[in-house]
Amino acid sequence: MAEPADGNMEARHIGVIGLGAMGGGMARSLRRAGHRVHVFDVRREAAEAFAAEGGVACTSLAELGAACDVVVSVVVNAAQTEAVLFGQADGPSLAASLKPGSVFVMCSTVDPNWSIALEARLAALGLLYIDAPISGGAAKAASGEMTMMTAATPEAYARAGDTLDAMAAKVYRLGDKAGAGSQVKIINQLLAGVHIAAAAEAMALGLRAGVDPASLYEVITHSAGNSWMFENRMAHVLAADYTPLSAVDIFVKDLGLVLDMARASKFPLPLSSTAHQMFMQASTAGFAKEDDSAVIKIFPGIELP
Repeated sequence: MAEPADGNMEARHIGVIGLGAMGGGMARSLRRAGHRVHVFDVRREAAEAFAAEGGVACTSLAELGAACDVVVSVVVNAAQTEAVLFGQADGPSLAASLKPGSVFVMCSTVDPNWSIALEARLAALGLLYIDAPISGGAAKAASGEMTMMTAATPEAYARAGDTLDAMAAKVYRLGDKAGAGSQVKIINQLLAGVHIAAAAEAMALGLRAGVDPASLYEVITHSAGNSWMFENRMAHVLAADYTPLSAVDIFVKDLGLVLDMARASKFPLPLSSTAHQMFMQASTAGFAKEDDSAVIKIFPGIELP
């Protein structure tokens, strides 16, 4: 087995499920750390491309589970995570194929209560669980510099902490049981969604007023009104590139989770509610699968670059 690239971590067999914008970079970060990385994606060509770089493409989730003692799931939501773990009606499921003591690392943005319940469900099968939502975007995932918001038992951290460190520059340990990681991620998504909506509104107003969009972008990104989301997402608008690195419907889902979390304690979130409606409008207008910066397309009477 290959020695770890940094000489410090024990090389292991690690599985990665979902080779999208984030998962592909995470898998490559694990390979750079010297681990033997097994991958599965519903797009067979994505798994085979990774195998051509030196990884292992698995033809089923059960095959991946049997080969690995840590599995990192980077799918879209709770429903897909359920399907990954338990949804193999025509054969062994991933959960059934994992050896007792194996660790399942869940990186999706989900309802914290669902994550808490999943930890208990896996514990009943002798499996460990890390609630580990991620942030930072595709570029930071590719460079191993993303952020992970995690919560898990000490035993799960002991068995998979090096796996987390190989994928992220910042691994926050927020609790000794599942839930806290997902709570913090949802609060992060509140800010991310509101910031994208506000950035789109500001750029749309500038376009409506006849301000040169490139000049507006230059000024705002060097002024107090800037945000990471304005700088990142309005660059997509200027380039007229709505390739979905993070789609409109992601924020329909994530801001929905934000509002669900607040509704449980009757906590008012007026800005989140408005931003959610903006993404809903963009989705129903036909931009659901476009980059989330396409929320700017809901504003009338503007000519986009």
